[in-house]
Amino acid sequence: MDIDILIEDDGWDEPALEALAARACETALDELGLEPQQYAVSILACDDARIATLNAEFRGKPTPTNVLSWPSEERAPAAPGEMPHLPRPNPAGPPEELGDIALALGVLTREAQEGAKPFDHHLAHLLVHGLLHLLGFDHITDPDAVLMEGLETRILARLGVPDPY
Repeated sequence: MDIDILIEDDGWDEPALEALAARACETALDELGLEPQQYAVSILACDDARIATLNAEFRGKPTPTNVLSWPSEERAPAAPGEMPHLPRPNPAGPPEELGDIALALGVLTREAQEGAKPFDHHLAHLLVHGLLHLLGFDHITDPDAVLMEGLETRILARLGVPDPY
């Protein structure tokens, strides 16, 4: 998998983020029957102020959040609870750009502490969560949430991370 990471907050452990992002994203794609080497994603590792600005700009919510994602194209299913339209790139072509994920270090750290979870478990969950959004999964409706959260739980189990729900 081609993962491009931009570190904007020096508090991030770049080698650890790179390794966990690769494992989490590749496991998620594999769980969906997709070949990881055929896909690419960009990750912004930022601070709370930067993600608050992005959240205000793109969602109208001027507060920090843990993860944001911007899919490269619309892949949502026709009806709630259905599988999204997963991309199927040409195996001989360049990797399919799935989109961008932004992660806020401060929010992730606080949430992990408040939930008494290891930071890397919470980070793995949000990497998987963000990637699934890029693939067209969502959790706005109950049927969509059941599908997405069930998939997250299976992927995280493969990574040795307990069910976050």
